[in-house]
Amino acid sequence: MSLDSVKQFFNEHAADIQVIETTESTATVVLAAQVHQVEPGQIAKTLSLKVGDKVVLLVARGDARLDNKKLRTAFGTRVKMLDLESTEALTGHPVGGVCPFGLATPLEIYCDLSLQDYDTVLPAAGSINSAVRITPQRLAELTSAQWIDVTQPPQVQS
Repeated sequence: MSLDSVKQFFNEHAADIQVIETTESTATVVLAAQVHQVEPGQIAKTLSLKVGDKVVLLVARGDARLDNKKLRTAFGTRVKMLDLESTEALTGHPVGGVCPFGLATPLEIYCDLSLQDYDTVLPAAGSINSAVRITPQRLAELTSAQWIDVTQPPQVQS
């Protein structure tokens, strides 16, 4: 059902974007980067956050870490990760396939500025083996997302 809702979203709003389905799991940033042969940062992870009494989705580059101080500044309150069951119930997508498209419940969407480090990114598409290739700007436009800065720069591997 979830993958179907994402496909329907793109059919209605961006028919030029095709959902990529794989036979391998892309449920984690590392797996998705390997399958799609891109840097982990190009995987656009979607996080479900509890902000006060509401839930929002944040899309950020795959290798970025949340910065609690920046989150508090951006949202004006403490922010917590939503539990797995609530995430799936609200988005309609299984964990590992959560994305800002074809949602079961309308949610506010935020895109972290870190996504703009890439010309194209690959968010999941409603299942643990699907994604779409999209520009960060188009992702934000299609989901009516607001741009914010709430992550730490990725750590350089030595």
